Amino acid sequence: MKRKKLLALTLVAAIAVGAVTGCGSSSDTGSTSTDTQTAQTETATSGDAAQTTGQADSTGYVYEGTAPITQEEGKSLKILAETSNYSNVDIASARIVTTVVEQSGVDVEWQLLDYNSYQDAATPMLTSGNVDADIVLLPDQDTNQTYIKSGLFAPLDEHFDSMPNFTAWLEANPVIKAEITAEDGHIYYVPGTNVGKDYQPCLMYNQVWLDKAGVEAPETLDEFVELLRYFKENDMNDNGDTTDEIPMSIMSAFLPYMFGPAFGLDLVSGFQADEAGNVTYAYADSVNYKNYLEFLNGLYEEGLLEVEYTSLDRDQVIARISNDLTGVAYDFSWAMSMMYSNVLPYYDGTAATAFVGAKPLSGDYEGYYVGRVELGNMFGVSSSSSDIDLACKFLDYAMSDACQELYQWGILGESYEVDDSGNKYFTEQGQDNDWLQQLGINPSFVFPAQQSVEATDILVADWHAECNAELRQYVVDPWPFIYSTTDESDVVNTYMTDIQTLVDENATAFVTGNRSLDEFDTYINELNAICLGDVLTVKQAQYDRYKAALE
Repeated sequence: MKRKKLLALTLVAAIAVGAVTGCGSSSDTGSTSTDTQTAQTETATSGDAAQTTGQADSTGYVYEGTAPITQEEGKSLKILAETSNYSNVDIASARIVTTVVEQSGVDVEWQLLDYNSYQDAATPMLTSGNVDADIVLLPDQDTNQTYIKSGLFAPLDEHFDSMPNFTAWLEANPVIKAEITAEDGHIYYVPGTNVGKDYQPCLMYNQVWLDKAGVEAPETLDEFVELLRYFKENDMNDNGDTTDEIPMSIMSAFLPYMFGPAFGLDLVSGFQADEAGNVTYAYADSVNYKNYLEFLNGLYEEGLLEVEYTSLDRDQVIARISNDLTGVAYDFSWAMSMMYSNVLPYYDGTAATAFVGAKPLSGDYEGYYVGRVELGNMFGVSSSSSDIDLACKFLDYAMSDACQELYQWGILGESYEVDDSGNKYFTEQGQDNDWLQQLGINPSFVFPAQQSVEATDILVADWHAECNAELRQYVVDPWPFIYSTTDESDVVNTYMTDIQTLVDENATAFVTGNRSLDEFDTYINELNAICLGDVLTVKQAQYDRYKAALE
């Protein structure tokens, strides 16, 4: 308990540093050189990756990367993570997850928090030191190294002799290794990875409705608005009622993805750099962001963006699609054939009867889709764990090729088979998304899973895989993952939460008309008053450092 209190006080102190200073009074944020970063990366991994023999347990057994991780009886670990994003999936009981745990040779006591509120719930647990777990799924990627500097997590490179799978993976992924090497030269987290440009969030149209309207998928904002009006005013589902059509069903989190690029804004990342490398904050663009808000407000006032758009969730979208009530959606591409098309009453497995992805919308600027940073969920080993080495071994085994194959393909003979040429393919049962989710496919909620384009291509409908390949050309890289220096994290920790809160509250207010866009200049002044300029100075220094490291 004393250890937890000490960590909590340290974390609070780390967050509070700089809070008493005003805007512009922070230290130089651009002082960490590329050479220093390179040296730190080399320090974190030099010599360690070649070591594949860990500590022997009490039975004399040495873990070398394959199951089990120990032969001691009665060993257990506590893991704090999140539930599945599918409300009907118990991820802790899913076969893929229980198989990994059983093969590891240890028992796992799961502490799972709700997926939809994990960050809100887990963050205060960490900041207060109220975490009784050996392994923790981070509520964020700790870009500012807040948890690292507070001593909450053990430096994993000090246990690399017990982590042969992870060290080999780092050597095969040098860019990621550099990204996750902290300012002090240590590596603290085991990451899952995302596919960066494939199966990204995209715009989807009900192809049957498009055909009834006699149009192709819109390419411009003006064409899009005209299509929404047509969907709203006509009996698109042929049920005799022209009032039950909902033109589009878009979860609020996807509005920045969907419309931001047409206004020259990467609202997904927030920060963006122009061709000259100058960094700006998209939500403070005095011209383009105001135009974006005016556009959304127009949709809202016309009833094309529904009144309750901020509370719409995926289950509601799926229910609407299953009743043929809506014509436009926006979600991760995975949903295209696996959650949306498959519930349409007339879907026959072809693109002609499906919700089909289309190129991004353009306005004054050419549209694009924002990809993902490949770094996914991060897992750390608590520095207060009573068995740090065992926890490191468990995470290492979870990174093994054998486990990754389980995450991506499931159970041989049930979800997939292998043909005479050695090619994997999903069984008929494995192509049932609901069943596959129940099995625990891609359990990134609880393990550091690496996403696979190959497995996804085979799993989705052929037309969906072809659509993904076509849309890849429109996907651009997001703002990169860059660790902050101590001075930089002080600035970001001090100001960014208030900035984000102000942005979120005003975005909804401007769209709904609860705050007049006549007050937009006042909103910009409010951002500047809470030290946006200081944060931009930090982001510019980080981006300059990132670009230099790529040369």
